[in-house]
Amino acid sequence: MKKSNIVKWSIGIILALLVIVGLNSIVITYENEYKLVKVFGKVDRVITEEGISFKIPFVENVDTIPKQILLYDLAQSEVITMDKKTMVTDTYVLWKIDDPYIFAKTLKGSVESAELPINAAVYNSLKGVIGGMTQAEVISARDGELSVTVMERIGNDMDEYGIKLVSVETKHLDLPDDNKAAVYDRMISEREQMAAQYTAEGNAESQIIKNTTDKDVSIMLAEASAKAEQILAEGEAQYMQILSAAYNDAARSDFYAFVRALDAAKASLSGNNKTLILSPDSPLVQIFYGE
Repeated sequence: MKKSNIVKWSIGIILALLVIVGLNSIVITYENEYKLVKVFGKVDRVITEEGISFKIPFVENVDTIPKQILLYDLAQSEVITMDKKTMVTDTYVLWKIDDPYIFAKTLKGSVESAELPINAAVYNSLKGVIGGMTQAEVISARDGELSVTVMERIGNDMDEYGIKLVSVETKHLDLPDDNKAAVYDRMISEREQMAAQYTAEGNAESQIIKNTTDKDVSIMLAEASAKAEQILAEGEAQYMQILSAAYNDAARSDFYAFVRALDAAKASLSGNNKTLILSPDSPLVQIFYGE
């Protein structure tokens, strides 16, 4: 082989080795992942920002762990309420790796390994929360209150694994199928009893208010009637006083008697009979004769 060919082959091999070394030195990190740079199996550093970085080829190895929010679906399980009733729960967890270095150190950077402590923490919290509530309270809390309480009970327990729980959601929380109908019937009966009690208490209160109002109205009417009678009597008395003062002298007295006689005659001339018969000694006749 010619010397020139040997040189060409050598240069080619060197270039190939440089390309291989270069490719093994580049680390590309995407926005939805972390890169764990390890030296002989031990995590040396964590790359958290997206972009291109470098490592020592053949000495440092790189593992990838997810940066996005992950889903873990717990298996259905039974829990006991405070009043010793069985409930069936079906829950899922949204979680993410908050500290990749601690995650890699405690769980070897394995998502599957992380599901074990998540399952234990969520189940124990759910069991404790439901165990401190009655069955009726658990059913009422299915609108989101239960999930919040479960999260509060877990607290920062997952920090030791570099994990953060985003939310704990309940897909299904109900009674076991074998006693669901009986429990619902009992709950309906209890609610009907409560409704009947509230209705009876409301009716009793309504009757008390009605009786009190009727009594107050009767007293007010009696007082108003007495006041009216008093005012009427005072008016009559004042009227008589005015008449007495007006017709105190003889002239006025005669005029008053004349007016009264005319009123009496007018009152007697009613209907079709317009004839008025008077005796000669009648006061009205005497007035007409001027006696």
